[in-house]
Amino acid sequence: MADLFEKISKNRGPLGMHAKESHGYFTFPKLEGEISNRMVFRGKEKLVWSLNNYLGLANHPEVRKADTEGAQSYGFGLPMGARMMSGESNLHNKLEQELAEFESKEDAILLNFGYQGMVSAIDCLVDRHDVIVYDSESHACIIDGVRLHMGKRFVFPHNDIANLEKQLERATKLVEETNGSILVLTEGVFGMSGDQGKLKEIVALKKKYEFRLFVDDAHGFGTMGKTGAGTGEEQGVQDGIDIYFGTFAKSMALIGGFIASDAQVIEYLKYNMRSQIFAKSLPMPLVIGSLKRLELLRSQPQLKDNLWKIVNALQNGLKEAGFEIGKTQSPVTPVYLNGSIPEATNLIYDLRENFDVFCSMVVYPVVPKGIIMLRLIPTAVHTLEDVKYTIECFSKIKNKLASGKYQAEKIVDVN
Repeated sequence: MADLFEKISKNRGPLGMHAKESHGYFTFPKLEGEISNRMVFRGKEKLVWSLNNYLGLANHPEVRKADTEGAQSYGFGLPMGARMMSGESNLHNKLEQELAEFESKEDAILLNFGYQGMVSAIDCLVDRHDVIVYDSESHACIIDGVRLHMGKRFVFPHNDIANLEKQLERATKLVEETNGSILVLTEGVFGMSGDQGKLKEIVALKKKYEFRLFVDDAHGFGTMGKTGAGTGEEQGVQDGIDIYFGTFAKSMALIGGFIASDAQVIEYLKYNMRSQIFAKSLPMPLVIGSLKRLELLRSQPQLKDNLWKIVNALQNGLKEAGFEIGKTQSPVTPVYLNGSIPEATNLIYDLRENFDVFCSMVVYPVVPKGIIMLRLIPTAVHTLEDVKYTIECFSKIKNKLASGKYQAEKIVDVN
């Protein structure tokens, strides 16, 4: 028999094994100062490409004013309790109604946290008789929700519609025996690769198979589609999405999220979704702040236009400079390089310390061994000068990587 603490001391995990050397720099870095395209890291200003602030709303004057007034009027204590017991308010209802209208759905339910809400929603919607079919590159919150499922679950290779159909055939045979249902889970925009889920093709399969479609559109909400309503709008299949999930953490630069669907589905979630029934209601300042952000998202299309101006300049510029950015069809901008984890840390250290550019580094096990992914999140507050400078810096580090200047046995020990 092994002691639990002794067991975890010997197996720190693929990322945790580097914690001693990387903590505070490559992992858990602290960005300080005003939220903008330039922030302070370890006492020095950096050009930052790692903030979930797509539309630049974090420091928008109307948003700051609404946040301040909400905190002054209510504090963060109200409502006192879970929604079902004592935490309901007219403003919570108003935000849900406006989100439902924006997403062309009958109703919506607020979530205290997007990740927690997705896990809990999956657990709530299906039982052991049902079958889940999901994309292999789904976000961790979907994977964790699927793990809770007591019934069968089938995975299809990322965006492989032919294989999805095979899984639907398998699922259909099973639910005919169990008298269960099929839930298909995918994303509107995949947060690492930036490509869109093939929602149009998935919706078309409804003509042949009976299933409901649940879409996590965390990165699509506010950035995709003519009005910003998301990837379903972008692909012209919003009606075919049965359950739509959005988060406030990306385009709205806040905390929380929502699910929009048929009124009966939302009512069911309100009375059965454990993460909301047994958790304190979303504080009033966050609700008020979300209402203001949604208002701006709907009334100021120039915010999304400014974002896409930067996105297009960055992605086109990177491709012209010879960089591999995969199949992104969204603001998420991955840059793929070949190298080891120690090389990746030397590269990032050089990029931050000598070029003053801060972006996220993604290595194994998130991407395959031998791949370094630099993940850039462009925003409406970046400038074309930022784009030009970043591409110049990336070209220099790419040449250094190719010439072997970042080779090392161990990762950089920043501590």
